[in-house]
Amino acid sequence: MKYQESKEDYLETIMILSNRKDSETGKRKKVHAIDIVHERNYSKPSVSIAMKKLLESGDININDKGEISLTSKGKKTASCIYERHETLRKTLISLGVSKEVAAEDACKIEHYLSKESFQAIKSYINRMKKEN
Repeated sequence: MKYQESKEDYLETIMILSNRKDSETGKRKKVHAIDIVHERNYSKPSVSIAMKKLLESGDININDKGEISLTSKGKKTASCIYERHETLRKTLISLGVSKEVAAEDACKIEHYLSKESFQAIKSYINRMKKEN
C-alpha cells in the first residue's frame, strides 16, 4: 500500500471514530491508538508508527492522555476522502452493487480517482437527482 493511501485511510478512520458518540455519555468519543487498532484490525506497532508519521507531518495532534485529534490539515484530507468514499459507495449501491462490495470497492477507488473524474461523477449524480 502506498504511503499516501495509508495516510488517507488513517485520517479518515480518525475522523469517523471522533464523530462517533459514546453510548453512555452521548458525547463524541476521544480517539486513542487502540481504537484505530480495533477499527481497522491493524497491529499496535503499525498504528504506532503511522501516528508518529502523521504527527510529524502535522496531520494530527496527540495530547498527554494519548488522545488523537485531527489538525485542520488532517481534517481537510479526511473530509475529502470521506466524501469520495461515500459518494462512490452510494453510487455503486444505486447501480445494484451489494453494500459490502460497494464499500470495499469505494475504499479502493477513492485514493486513485482524479479530481476531474470525481467532480464529473458528482455533477452527473446531481443532474440525475434533479431529473428524478
